[in-house]
Amino acid sequence: MNGRESATVLVVDDESDVADAYAAQLQAKYDVSTAYGGQAAIDSLDDSVDVVLLDRRMPGVSGDDVLDYIREEGLDCRVAMVTAVDPDFDIIGMPFDDYVIKPVSRDALFETIDRLLDISAYHSKLLKFYALSAKHATLLSNKPDSELADSDEFDELTERMHELRSELDERIAGFDDHDFETAFRDLGPVRD
Repeated sequence: MNGRESATVLVVDDESDVADAYAAQLQAKYDVSTAYGGQAAIDSLDDSVDVVLLDRRMPGVSGDDVLDYIREEGLDCRVAMVTAVDPDFDIIGMPFDDYVIKPVSRDALFETIDRLLDISAYHSKLLKFYALSAKHATLLSNKPDSELADSDEFDELTERMHELRSELDERIAGFDDHDFETAFRDLGPVRD
């Protein structure tokens, strides 16, 4: 969530009544803004946005185009395609985090956003854990055991690693296969 108290959600739909209806439902829990089309979405996007609910079929700049823009610009937000377009094989290569078919219930909107925020928090903690692990491994391979044993800083680093590991394990316990795929999408393609 980029370190803020409340997540920021951008609702993108060329049908303003649909975007406004979603926004009205979500504003009690999130900071919500709306964009009534693809270009308006691109103009609204910045690092403050945590989750984008993105319609796919819009005139001019489509949802697919907005999704490409988000990923090309490296914006750190999760994207759920919220659309009446039935999924086809073309979605395989699309870098969205979730695909929700309209009509969407209020509960489904909240569930989708909360899950994407959980995945984003997990990913952020995983990167922190990796950075701490790299420092830990570097010190282990370059310092004598006696120095490591006498270092309060090394003890604190080790303790923070264990805390983060526990937090990661706790958060990941509730993940399903789709959550894993979404959480690790940002790490890049798997190579054989």
